[in-house]
Amino acid sequence: MPPAIPLATYRLQLSAACDFDAAARLVPYLKALGISHLYVSPILTARKGSRHGYDIVDHNQLNPELGGAAGFETLSAALRAADIGLLVDIVPNHMGVGYADNAWWLDVLEWGPRSPHAASFDIEWTTLPFRASSGVLLPILGASYGTALEQGDLKLRFDAAEGSFSIWYFDHRLPVRPDRYADILATVVAAAKAEREPAGRTLLDLAEHHRAPGTPTREAAPALKAALAAVAGGAAVIERGLAAYRPTAGHPARTQRLHRLLERQHYRVANWRMAFTDINYRRFFDINDLAGLRTEDPTTFADTHRLIARLIAEGHIHGLRLDHIDGLADPVQYARRLGRLVRSAHAGRSRAPFYIVAEKILAEDEAMPPLPGVAGTTGYDALDLIQRALVNGEGFATLDTLHRAMTANAAPFPDMAREAKALVLDSILASEFVVLVHLLARIAAGHWKTRDFTFERLKAALRAVIVRFPVYRTYIAGAVSAADRACILNAIEEARASWFGPDAEIFDVLRGVLTLDIVAAGRSGYSRARVRHFVTKLQQLTGPVMAKAVEDTAFYRHHRLLALNEVGSGPDRPALPAPAFHDAVKARATYPHAMTATATHDTKRGEDARMRILALADIAGDWAVAVRHWRSLNARLVEPGVGPTPAHEYMLYQALIGAWPADGAPDGTFLDRMQTYAVKALREGKAESSWAMPNARYEAATAAFLAGMLDPAQSAAFLDRFAAFAARTARLGALNSLAQLALKATLPGVPDFYQGTETWDLSLVDPDNRRPVEFGQLADLLQAMPGGPPAAPSADPRLDRRTKFVATRQLLAWRAERAAIYTSGAYQPLAVSGPDAGHLIAFARTLRRAADIVVVARHLAAFTDGGRLWPDFKQLKATIHCEGLLPQRVVLGGTVTAPRDAIAANALLGPLPFAVVTALRVGEAASEPAPPLALPA
Repeated sequence: MPPAIPLATYRLQLSAACDFDAAARLVPYLKALGISHLYVSPILTARKGSRHGYDIVDHNQLNPELGGAAGFETLSAALRAADIGLLVDIVPNHMGVGYADNAWWLDVLEWGPRSPHAASFDIEWTTLPFRASSGVLLPILGASYGTALEQGDLKLRFDAAEGSFSIWYFDHRLPVRPDRYADILATVVAAAKAEREPAGRTLLDLAEHHRAPGTPTREAAPALKAALAAVAGGAAVIERGLAAYRPTAGHPARTQRLHRLLERQHYRVANWRMAFTDINYRRFFDINDLAGLRTEDPTTFADTHRLIARLIAEGHIHGLRLDHIDGLADPVQYARRLGRLVRSAHAGRSRAPFYIVAEKILAEDEAMPPLPGVAGTTGYDALDLIQRALVNGEGFATLDTLHRAMTANAAPFPDMAREAKALVLDSILASEFVVLVHLLARIAAGHWKTRDFTFERLKAALRAVIVRFPVYRTYIAGAVSAADRACILNAIEEARASWFGPDAEIFDVLRGVLTLDIVAAGRSGYSRARVRHFVTKLQQLTGPVMAKAVEDTAFYRHHRLLALNEVGSGPDRPALPAPAFHDAVKARATYPHAMTATATHDTKRGEDARMRILALADIAGDWAVAVRHWRSLNARLVEPGVGPTPAHEYMLYQALIGAWPADGAPDGTFLDRMQTYAVKALREGKAESSWAMPNARYEAATAAFLAGMLDPAQSAAFLDRFAAFAARTARLGALNSLAQLALKATLPGVPDFYQGTETWDLSLVDPDNRRPVEFGQLADLLQAMPGGPPAAPSADPRLDRRTKFVATRQLLAWRAERAAIYTSGAYQPLAVSGPDAGHLIAFARTLRRAADIVVVARHLAAFTDGGRLWPDFKQLKATIHCEGLLPQRVVLGGTVTAPRDAIAANALLGPLPFAVVTALRVGEAASEPAPPLALPA
């Protein structure tokens, strides 16, 4: 059996190109690497061709594109033979909808609120504009509704095998409600002039039998469809008669007839842009074909977890990753319910805890919410701590000056984030926001004290609060925690301070609603159900607002140091001196088995690309000089009056530093990758271009700028200078990366390795970071790897690649050998003294009398001056004080010399920027003699 708590996980993105069989073939490689658990993207049936698996359309079938049940069994058997566990990503928040592959969604479109699956989707049925009856808006049309209708893009079709009618818009199937079948049958038989044909008469008889309003019922509908499918010659008659519903020039009645049919459905088809303002189902962020699930509904929970529970009970799955936990109505309730299900399924196999982590993005200083049975986050908070420990904050002032010079609107990041939140609320998430304001207005109208607050003033006040919300969401279901209350009150007071108008008391009402105080025991006048529903919906909106505004807007506008513009982090967060880092690690260690990630499928760039850019803070002065020189060389490539702007040019230089090929020779593929990244960055920033309104000319000018800049025929002088600077940042980035690797492998938590990151990961944002990994090459590299400790990278890029690989394997091997210390041990900060103390972070992992001392070097640019490829650690003037610890053996590093209660850094480090030393814990009364120090094997 694999360990209940993973020692190390390996994240694999499954797809048709990397299916269950392919994953099974990787198992021996993962075992040799030192991985205890394979950690895979969703395995349930997703939309055909999905590259990520989060658009699940069937929760009760293993994805056939991944190999289905047979392929999964092959993978499970391979993992079982290697004693490797399986951690699976599940998606409780949403499903893929639209098109023709989600049976639940199609049933909802056919039967509306009467569908048994209607309770599974978060639909506000009564808010559809200009509609007397309930319905759901479907923003699927590429043109306006009128244009799509008149052009014949909406087609009524008959499925002869199923006996059903649907309206099709290209690949989108829109089932027709069965109580309209009688009208359709009468119309098509008349249009086909088939009243006297046997098939026509039978069809008319069926129509007459189901003419009464509300017929057929849901129970009777299958019989009607079966009867239609069984009519001999019926399909041919229907096909001829369907011309009556096909708009053509000169036949306006056909257009009108199809329009009337569409108007009588449980849905309204519309242009995709209407999703910005009128959509009435909750989505995953602003993605129209991912509809929110009401997992709080017991039936929906059971139906979406049945297969996963069976796979746990059968011993195939050993852990779960919960995707987008903040999207759920009540994450705490969900975690509690999931815990009961898992315990029931897991009970017969093991008494050990079942491993569950949640994708949760924490704000700075925000504690993990108490989710029962959840071991912690998937590691974005650890990523933030590690990179803030490694970045040199002394370079921030120079970078600030450069950023202001390059950016016309160099507003402080918090102001930029608030502006982006307001933009998101007024555009891509306006539909969800308007629904929320309507709920608030209804609450206000229910009491004489607040009925005069108008919709627009409530909207403005609520917007002012949301844009100042400091966290992704609160976790209010009944009682309000002290942390949630403080968060709400601070946001309200900040909003009140910015308010203009005579109705500031509106914020008193908002405070009462958001904290539930307005419906507390002993208070009356407001509907408790309405207030609680509003708070739930607000909590489901603030997360998407934060994500779309900060991660997907402001991060692409603020360019001071792109490495800090990362999920779970932020460009305005300070660098961490060693004491602050230790405090943060100890605080996070309250969840000792949370993941420690440095790259995921959602990070903005590869972990080593990020470390290269991070190094710019260490050489900020040289960077500023270089950027100004490059701008002068490339000014001729900027299209006058178009762009790119200086801010985007500065962004591109940083992106190039991060992704620059190890051999310094960019090819056509590299240019394509950079141009793809640039277009995405421009659209995410929503300034010169956007996804909703692409600026083709600006995007083309930016692409041309990149092409000219990377063309040796046009830009030889720039490329020579840039390549020399990039070689320096590549070395500094490698030092940062190796330090990052050591911290990930030894800090409290479970280290997670995103696919391919055992060697240098210089990828850009998705889709670049989801490119296929050359696992055959990695397996060959692992097999050919020599023994002994890793060497410092040389000028040979192949050796550079091997350095990180050897370090990864050796750290994981040591972690497995000392598993108890790293899964159960305490974290003890160690003091460092000397002139270069600021260049080191030192700590110990301790368990009873055993301990491991870990020392990591940082800010090493000063030790690579003078053209050296790699730092000479013998220059380090610092001492690590081993308080209560007796050093024993150097596992990775140089040597240890006396005195025993301290270690000289210049002897310990080498050739890599980290060292691991075994030690014994000693007390004041310890009488045993000190054993001799052992040098590395």
